[in-house]
Amino acid sequence: MKSRKERHSVTMSKLFLPTARQTNFLLIAGFLALGYALYIRYLWIEQSAFGLACDAGLNTWSCFGKKTVAVLFDRQVFGIVALALAALNFLRPTLIIFGVALVATGFGIVLYNVGLSALAAGLLVLSFARRAPELD
Repeated sequence: MKSRKERHSVTMSKLFLPTARQTNFLLIAGFLALGYALYIRYLWIEQSAFGLACDAGLNTWSCFGKKTVAVLFDRQVFGIVALALAALNFLRPTLIIFGVALVATGFGIVLYNVGLSALAAGLLVLSFARRAPELD
């Protein structure tokens, strides 16, 4: 039987904490998501000349993307996806789910789904206090 001190040291070492290399990957993924979301917001959605051209019948991939993103943020899809992934990561933390939830949270915050995405960001921070799943 393990002593109290041994059990405490085992629990402390198994928290969900990415390594330095994994953290660099997460930083790159998060900043790329924020950059692309800012690009979409300020060059597609809020650009009035571009919006008028799309409304006048311009048929390009950018106009299709603008319409698709507008439908998605009107229905709070970015925030819902970010919150669902963050909750899943909170229950069973893994690096992949954390990364995808981080990207979805970045998109949601920039693309007008701030409430749900901010809650997702809080859950992502809280997931660092969770124990990592044990490998069998």
